[in-house]
Amino acid sequence: MKIELRFFASLRETLKLSQEVLELPEPVTTVGAVRAHLRARGGVWAEALADGRALRMAFNQELAHPDTVVTDGGEVAFFPPVTGG
Repeated sequence: MKIELRFFASLRETLKLSQEVLELPEPVTTVGAVRAHLRARGGVWAEALADGRALRMAFNQELAHPDTVVTDGGEVAFFPPVTGG
């Protein structure tokens, strides 16, 4: 299954990447599993997408939970929570 990834704000700066097309291995079927799959790249990926980090996730431009199922051709986005001031 192929999906499009998008990274926003400080996450985009940290990863030095705003988007990527990714072919997912068969067991990766949820937004949370996509996050774990990317974390397994190690280094800055592991730090930026760590479980303890506050990140919002979206699937096809709707806020998603870790157990949200992803489908072929979909878009998964990661971004830090928005703060105001």
